[in-house]
Amino acid sequence: MKRLFLCLMAMTSVLALSAQSIYDFKVKDDVGQEVSLSDYKGKVLLIVNTATRCGFTPQYKELEALYEKYAKEGFEILDFPCNQFGEQAPGTIQEIHQFCTANFNINFPQFDKIEVNGDNAHLLYVWLKSQKGFGGFDVTDERGKMMDGMLRRQDAEYDKKSDIKWNFTKFLVSRDGQVVKRYEPTDKMSDVEADVQMEVNPVLSNIMARRSVRKYLDKPVEHEKLEVVVRAGINAPSGGNRQPWIVRVVEDQKLIAEVTEIFKQENTEQVNRDKNFKNMFRNAPNLICVCTPANGGGELDAGLLGENIMLAAQSMGLGTCCLGGPVRWLVANEKAKFFIDRLDIPADYKLNYIIAIGYPDEQPAAKPRDASKVKYIK
Repeated sequence: MKRLFLCLMAMTSVLALSAQSIYDFKVKDDVGQEVSLSDYKGKVLLIVNTATRCGFTPQYKELEALYEKYAKEGFEILDFPCNQFGEQAPGTIQEIHQFCTANFNINFPQFDKIEVNGDNAHLLYVWLKSQKGFGGFDVTDERGKMMDGMLRRQDAEYDKKSDIKWNFTKFLVSRDGQVVKRYEPTDKMSDVEADVQMEVNPVLSNIMARRSVRKYLDKPVEHEKLEVVVRAGINAPSGGNRQPWIVRVVEDQKLIAEVTEIFKQENTEQVNRDKNFKNMFRNAPNLICVCTPANGGGELDAGLLGENIMLAAQSMGLGTCCLGGPVRWLVANEKAKFFIDRLDIPADYKLNYIIAIGYPDEQPAAKPRDASKVKYIK
């Protein structure tokens, strides 16, 4: 019987981990009715495990303020009471809801009580934890130091597990159902709000969603879409409106294949290491080649052009990657001269960088950014 239970638990975990987005899950609302989270497609979500008798319970007030501020912009808070931490969420979901409305006047939806850790953890939380593990408490903060000390006394290696550590852990989910960030209960709500702003604003969320893509579907980008992203590029600002760039868009698949053959002959070891190798431009089906004056200048303006192109591509469901290595190889290799010649670059210009573009065949995770490099001079 125990073996059967373990097998069922293993199968359940596999099903949760195979989910593609949050929309693959169902939960029960505060009256026991099953709700598909696909009902929230297109919304920015903040998912929180809560408790009514916790030192962090006053966060309900901050959560409601956040909800009221951004609900009209497509923001939802999904509240899941949980009694696993110090038994600080006693009572029925109806009693919990009554307490929250009476004391904090909450208007965001509350769902039935669940478990977030252990064998009975809800599949939603199995998946959430697999997407964003525990990132640690800020021990320079008094509350973070307190939580770290308390949990480390219970388990010296608690921080190496992805489990939910306490009440009011939060997960931010983007409009496409992907987990963007995890917050511990000691994290500042102002930081949570800043990230919510980035997600609900379509321009900012597009910036935050853009990643360098290095795997593409074997499907060329339609000419009309290439025209749109390039138009977005050439509408970038430039000093004195000089527009010092020259742009060449490669749609000729044969040209890409021919220059790749030369690359493969000269870089056999590198090519063999990549079992998915198709071409020397990260396997992208199309290229956008950006050129600047040969005698220097225009690099800053060209950079602004490229960023416009990549963000426009992101907004249209296309992936991009800015490449410098292939440019150096092309320029230095006499055998690849035919490729440069085909681009028809004026003599007083040089190839600066290439943007690989295509339909993405991967969803790279965001890499951390070092906010400490920013200093505000007041």
